[in-house]
Amino acid sequence: MPSWRVRDFHDDDLDQAIRVWDQSREGGEPVFSAAEVISIARAGHPAMVAVVGQDVVGMAAAKVEGERAWLALFALDPRWRNRGIGSALLREVEKRLRGQGVHRIASLVPEGAAGFNAMVNSGYRPRTDLTYFEKVEELDPADFGVLEDLGGQLLPPGRWEALAGMTREKDVIERRVVLPISHAEQAERHGVLPPKAIVLFGPPGTGKTSFAKAIASRLNWPFVELFPSRLAGASPDGLAASLRSVFAELEDLDDLVLFIDEVEEIAGTRSTPAAGPAHGVTNELLKLIPGFREHDHRLLVCATNSVSSLDSAFLRPGRFDYIIPVGPPDPPARRAIWSRYLGPARDNVDLDALVDRTDLFTPADIEFAARQGAQTAFERDVLHDDGALATTKDYLRAIADTRPTLSAEAIAEFERDIENHTRL
Repeated sequence: MPSWRVRDFHDDDLDQAIRVWDQSREGGEPVFSAAEVISIARAGHPAMVAVVGQDVVGMAAAKVEGERAWLALFALDPRWRNRGIGSALLREVEKRLRGQGVHRIASLVPEGAAGFNAMVNSGYRPRTDLTYFEKVEELDPADFGVLEDLGGQLLPPGRWEALAGMTREKDVIERRVVLPISHAEQAERHGVLPPKAIVLFGPPGTGKTSFAKAIASRLNWPFVELFPSRLAGASPDGLAASLRSVFAELEDLDDLVLFIDEVEEIAGTRSTPAAGPAHGVTNELLKLIPGFREHDHRLLVCATNSVSSLDSAFLRPGRFDYIIPVGPPDPPARRAIWSRYLGPARDNVDLDALVDRTDLFTPADIEFAARQGAQTAFERDVLHDDGALATTKDYLRAIADTRPTLSAEAIAEFERDIENHTRL
């Protein structure tokens, strides 16, 4: 049987070490990447290889942090396992670590991964009382500075799934917007162009902002909201200059969902050539959108309560791919929203009655009524030691005391806008 030996890692071992690392990954994705391990080894932390002749068959590397060290890599060619090589690698790394004052050595490995048995045999004690958490930041560190300057954020996953109800809107946005972007290669094969800009329109409070944030969360792209009301004071040269400045800053971000709410404030109908500052900022936005569309991994989402007030040139194809209505919650959506806010009282009320009585309620209206009903039960419990949760009667009274955001006239106008402006 060929003999093996353990020695220090050299840069010349790099290619073979990566090959061994790849071969030993059947137990799951390692915590430390190959690039991190090589960086650790080159920085002078203990790193050893096992060799047979000129061939590297195993490697171990540790990162020293004070009196603790993390075993960043423990890899062994499957053909050379169960021959004592793994234990020998560990002993040599441990010897180096003790010489540097390390008293505790830790490692995170999937059960059954390469070296698992060697570590147990070498006296390492598995900790089953711990849960490993990990958060992977997809952004380049430089992008965080840009995001911070623009007031942007990388939203946590799950917002799309958390959108209660709104099945019609979610289905349209999923098929038309999310799928072509997230499956770009398949879209290209079928001649489908991923959208670069969309408009969401509908009455106030129907969830347009929530949809924009949910799209960013779904795509795992940074979310930046541009506030038209803040543009005026952002530059001494006026609205148009502020708009140019913001779009110039956005050039530093590779992935982006840019959201402009109440876009009618800067893209309203230009009634005459002398319409004043609004005319100039609308013209500027019209010039900036084509440049924005030239970038991949970018999506502009504009929201408006009054799509009919937007300039016709702003809405034409070529600038916006889709114009999507976002209406008040339908009965299934209202049921889902009520269920979210009822909490422990969910099993104590007639949910159908609450859904039927909130026909013109927006999600925000339902949240307000739910909180009022819960407050009533809370006060009753505190003042009279009642102990009972809120009842259907409590919530119906709260609904009666809530003034809906929407009116029959607003819904009628929305339906006309759907007929005249929707583009899917």
